[in-house]
Amino acid sequence: MVKPSQPMMARLRLTTKQVNGGYYKGTRSGSMGFFAKNGSYVIDWKKVRTYVVPEKLKDFKLTPFVTKAMPPTRSKYTKDIEKNGRTITVERAFDGKDYLKLWMLDNGQEVLECERLEREGGPDTKIPLKKDS
Repeated sequence: MVKPSQPMMARLRLTTKQVNGGYYKGTRSGSMGFFAKNGSYVIDWKKVRTYVVPEKLKDFKLTPFVTKAMPPTRSKYTKDIEKNGRTITVERAFDGKDYLKLWMLDNGQEVLECERLEREGGPDTKIPLKKDS
């Protein structure tokens, strides 16, 4: 049996199935205290992370990743509703018909092939499904 090299071993994930019980992977968030003898958790304030906020935020040069000036993104899925004699365009949810349209754009050849097989063999003909391998 081939064993992975040392550099490869560093990249393999360690899971609870590979070691005995008592292994806890954690979330890499670090501890902020310790467990006392009675089972309670005591916060060590020297370990708690603090973030410094600039004093003059209005004059601060760095900007956030998201701008407040951007208009809301419009959905391409809309429907028209008539209200008081006026037509109003309203956003709607992505539904099954939209999914089928997208699927047909990606798999147009498969749809045409299935229709051709149905025409040649009649309505009772079962269409073989393609298996991706």
